[in-house]
Parts: sequence; C-alpha cells; structure tokens
Amino acid sequence: MRILAGTHKGRKLLSPPGRSRTRPITGAVKKSLFGMLGDRVRGAAVVDLYCGTGTLGLEALSRGARACWFVERSGEVLRRLRRNIEALGLADCCTVWPGSVTVALARRLGELTGGVDLAFVDPPYAAARRWSWPGAVDTIFSPLARRLAPGGVVVLRLPRQVEPPEVLGELAVQRLRRYGEMVLALLGPTEA
Repeated sequence: MRILAGTHKGRKLLSPPGRSRTRPITGAVKKSLFGMLGDRVRGAAVVDLYCGTGTLGLEALSRGARACWFVERSGEVLRRLRRNIEALGLADCCTVWPGSVTVALARRLGELTGGVDLAFVDPPYAAARRWSWPGAVDTIFSPLARRLAPGGVVVLRLPRQVEPPEVLGELAVQRLRRYGEMVLALLGPTEA
C-alpha cells in the first residue's frame, strides 16, 4: 500500500495484519475515488470510519486535508495505523478514536469544533452484509449528516452485493460507481 499523490506521494504504508478482516482499497480504485473528490480534499476536515491502517485518511492528508479523525476497533490494526501516522510525521493533524464506530460516533463528532468536509465509511464487508439500514442511519449517517459542512460528502464503500438505499436519513446517494467486487457511493445532503 502506498500514498498515491501529494506531499507523501510514493510513501509505503503498513498493511493490516494478515488475519485481520480489513480489506485495503486497491490503488486503482483509490485513484478514481480521489479523482471524483477533486479539490474538495484540500483544507478538508476528514473523518475515516472503519479506517483500518488509514489508507484513505492518510491519502487525504497527503493531498492537502487539514486534519483527520480515525476510528478503528481492532487493537492490532490500530497499532499499525499509529505507526503509519508517525512514519509520515502527521501526528499533529491526526486524532485516533479507538473503539466501535456505532457506539460513540455522535458523541465524538459533537466534540469537533467545526463541520466535517469529507467522511469515509468503509465497514467490514461481513458487517455491511448484515447491516440494518435504519440502524446504520441512526448510529452513523444521521450523526454525520448533522456535522457535515456545506458542500461536504460522505463516501460509502460496500461489497458489490450490498447496494445502499437511495436515501439514508438526511443523506442521499449522489453518485454510485462499481469496481469489481466493491461499490462506492458518494452521499450528500438530501436537499442537494
């Protein structure tokens, strides 16, 4: 895994441990995703949920995001995430929230002083296949929608067999792309 562009272009990142359930995004899909996001990344406040070793959030920081908050539950994966942050010298603009995304996300987002410009939601595929969409709206998408800055976007990555509803609470799918065995959905406020 490598950073594809920006100030840390070409830098290697530690991958998740072999027995973990995380699936890093491929370089080609990451390149396409950041191409779709374009200039929204520069100066953005980013939240990377189910972040694994941080490939999406760290890519955003390399491309000019101002800060990133990472959420991951696995202790072993968190250790690698912290090593990646330190290796890139980004500790001053990163905050790691260990634990479950669904348990404390609303409270944690409430601690932020400004809005979220960009959020990555990349749940384990096994969990996404079992998701109750109303439950995901209550614990993930509504808290994000309440904290989303004007022009902000939520990127949802799912296995190909799991298509998100067109509307998730106050968020709506604005763009949907399929890549092999995965789906990327870009979500924004329903009024947009």
